[in-house]
Amino acid sequence: MSTSADFVRLVRDTVSGVEAIRAGFYAHAYDLHRHDDWLVGTTEHGVQEFFCRGKRHRSTPGRVILIEPQEQHDGDAGNSEGFTYSMLYLPQLWLQTALGFARDADLGFRTTLTDDPHFSAAIRRACAALHARADRLTRDAVLDEVLYLIRAHLGLRVAADAIGAPALARRARERLLNDLAEDISADALAREAGASDRFQLARAFRTAYGTSPHSYLVQMRLMKARRLLARGERPAAVAAACGFADQSHLGRWFRRAFGLTPAGYRSCCTGVPDTYAIAGSDIPLRQAGSMDDV
Repeated sequence: MSTSADFVRLVRDTVSGVEAIRAGFYAHAYDLHRHDDWLVGTTEHGVQEFFCRGKRHRSTPGRVILIEPQEQHDGDAGNSEGFTYSMLYLPQLWLQTALGFARDADLGFRTTLTDDPHFSAAIRRACAALHARADRLTRDAVLDEVLYLIRAHLGLRVAADAIGAPALARRARERLLNDLAEDISADALAREAGASDRFQLARAFRTAYGTSPHSYLVQMRLMKARRLLARGERPAAVAAACGFADQSHLGRWFRRAFGLTPAGYRSCCTGVPDTYAIAGSDIPLRQAGSMDDV
């Protein structure tokens, strides 16, 4: 099938902060990346493959995908027919408040891929209502249904940082997070973390966090960029603030991770038209925009 059929449609509910995405891909593949939010989604058509929690998963129509904040994952088509899916991005604070979690509650999804037809249908209804810009009462109702059904999939888990992460890997991670925009070398990072050399650090970091220090840094920069763009910051300013060489550098990484240009994502979240969002992307945007309360 032609790659011209690829699409991404994203809207953001400005009251809850929940984002709803419906997308279909035949050639595009998401790079490994992370999100600040809880992700709940369902495959609608085709086969959707993705890597998460150390293994490949294969989602078929009706299955539910569950990804925690900060969980590294990617995504691509499982065959030449491509796939379409709907996904909700649930902000951590919104979910915590709505479900009455304690601030330090260490909850996680029991599994990454599951069969729950009721939850799958609820996710699709919520996405449809948000994309249709339904009235406030309807939006609240469909999101409440998602909140009700998500409880069965949440349980206590051990925090990722507590699973035997070596101290030097943890120190390196903290050093990277301290200044995402800094251009630090692998050797300097290893010295500051207390590793004998950058190769020892690379092995320890991958064991602890499932990726290299550089890849982790890029993922954290992209998460920060996504937050700034959602607030309406211009892509050029965001690129500088997040440590990318320039706007085009940010654009290449952002599109590979999220399927949208930075300007396109900013336009979806803020409702501010931006011609760059269309001209700068080979993935058409349809029915995209933010929603104010009605």
